[in-house]
Amino acid sequence: MKLIIWLWNPWDKYTKTKHNIGFLFLDYINKKEKFSDFKFESKFKWEISNWNINLKKVVLLKPQTFMNLSWESIRKIVDFYKIDINDILIIYDDISMDFWKIRFREKWSAWWHNWIKDIIKYFWENFYRIKIWIWFNNNFEVSDWVLSKFDEEELNDLENEVFPEVYKLLIEKI
Repeated sequence: MKLIIWLWNPWDKYTKTKHNIGFLFLDYINKKEKFSDFKFESKFKWEISNWNINLKKVVLLKPQTFMNLSWESIRKIVDFYKIDINDILIIYDDISMDFWKIRFREKWSAWWHNWIKDIIKYFWENFYRIKIWIWFNNNFEVSDWVLSKFDEEELNDLENEVFPEVYKLLIEKI
């Protein structure tokens, strides 16, 4: 079994924000693949779905906490399903490079990303991750930038240029 985790803030006001790029990507692949509906499980603080791809079962996790607390949900699902670290992939945003760069690595610095710092602190230093760069505008505070919404042109670029590349990378790595 594989586990894919998307970082996000789950409330409506964060829809289509830069910090939630992973969930925009999740919506993109759901249109292509049609995995099962997400089911909320309050005791675990998550929504979960299943996806069968390349003859493998993949569990999709949406932590139902703010991004910087979602390590709690991850700990619970990893323990509940006894998932090996090599079967976990985390998809998230990064501001250190130009828009739309994509990278896959096992080990990487958390740099500014508090959520990744928590994952390293509470779990593992090495885990598989896909970063999607969202750039950074120095006229903003980091928190204001990552919580700002994408404009229509950026959303179009994501849908037509970036997400197909991320999808291809994801399928290779599953």
